[in-house]
Amino acid sequence: MHEITEAVTSVIGDYGLYAVFILMFIDAVFPAASELVMVYAGAVAAGAFPGSSVTLFGTEIESTGWAYVAMAMAGTIGYTLGSIAGWAIGLYGGRPYLERHGRWLHITPAKLDKADAWFERYGDAAVFISRMLPVVRSFIAIPAGVGEMPVVRYTVLTFLGTIPWCFGLAAIGVALGSQWEEFHENFRYADYAIIALVVAGVAAIVFRTYRKRARKRELERSAEGVGR
Repeated sequence: MHEITEAVTSVIGDYGLYAVFILMFIDAVFPAASELVMVYAGAVAAGAFPGSSVTLFGTEIESTGWAYVAMAMAGTIGYTLGSIAGWAIGLYGGRPYLERHGRWLHITPAKLDKADAWFERYGDAAVFISRMLPVVRSFIAIPAGVGEMPVVRYTVLTFLGTIPWCFGLAAIGVALGSQWEEFHENFRYADYAIIALVVAGVAAIVFRTYRKRARKRELERSAEGVGR
């Protein structure tokens, strides 16, 4: 996680608005740490890093307020366009294609079923709601295409739902400002949490496998006893 953080922040520090646009475009189909991207973008807008500034078409945006708006809009527009690309994959590929190749897009049959349940429960509003929720937001685009949701309605709901997500996260980055380095340093503890979860997951799998085999041996012994 720490290495991913370094890579993302380095790209944004070097390429500013354009990096935010591209990373958020990618995140709409392949999860690309949109939370980190937008928080760091806000910190850059606040001038937290010497040598890094927000530049649009060669012109530096000196106002923190306008730099914040520019970064947040770059994320919003990039994510919206990426979501349209995801919608097109779902529309033209269809569910059979995704069931065969969806793993490359991080779309599993279980996620497709979950997305279907979201659409059944919330209707088209599922697109708007999902854009403000972690995890869910990363796999709603392609199922919307599979369901042949009209592109104009889909785009409008995606754009409106992405605004609070991007502007909110960028605002956190602006608020952090010069405290970003402390935040970044503390972020390494996420590594420990992930390792702990992986270890716990492996332990759970081993324990369940052991119990399953023990139960199977017990049943086999019982069957042998009955046979005698």
